[in-house]
Amino acid sequence: MGKTPVPPPPTDRATELAEPAWAIVLFCVACGAVGGALLPLLARWLLTLPWAPLEGPAELLTSVPEPALTLGTVAVGALGGLLLGFTAVHDSLSVGVSATHVTLTIRDGSQQFAREEISVLFRDGKHLVLLGPGSLELARERCGLPWQRLAEALEAHGYAWVEEDPYRAEFRRWVPGTPGLPEGADALLSARARARKHDDAADARELRGELLRLGVVVRDEEKRQYWRLVRRD
Repeated sequence: MGKTPVPPPPTDRATELAEPAWAIVLFCVACGAVGGALLPLLARWLLTLPWAPLEGPAELLTSVPEPALTLGTVAVGALGGLLLGFTAVHDSLSVGVSATHVTLTIRDGSQQFAREEISVLFRDGKHLVLLGPGSLELARERCGLPWQRLAEALEAHGYAWVEEDPYRAEFRRWVPGTPGLPEGADALLSARARARKHDDAADARELRGELLRLGVVVRDEEKRQYWRLVRRD
């Protein structure tokens, strides 16, 4: 009877996960081109209405003879889609996973978290969330990667992945003057609500960091903010 073969010891082969740049750009260009092709049709339809908004621009647009009109709007739409695609690639999240750390790279910066810093990772809507000891939120980034593939990569390297936030039941909806918040947190949440109302993502992100320093974790649902306190145990 032969001996059972012994598998080789596991190796720390880092896994890099990123959205393919060409797919993002191609999708945006295609959407821009389709939008450009539909623009002349929209302009002609507006001119059939008894009262049409943007009647002047619509008349100017339809005064261009075909096929130059459609070719021109398709070209402009594709160019706009190309620029949007480059922006989307720049803002997309890539994740590096190894036995010793997890690296999140987005825009022109990256964050690296050692294994011992991470207690659990999970998906919250369109965001990847990393929690540390004591329920502290280490990172929350919008993620367009395939969730199943990401979960498998993390689990293969020994990280704990769960399907939902283990502290979700502790979140409370914020309204001005909510009791139980640390001093200064209510003002920060008010400022963050204004930043989100004006689509100032950079300011909202900075204010989230300020709240974390006070021990307050924030999650968003549409225009609403929910909060919980970081556990001190």
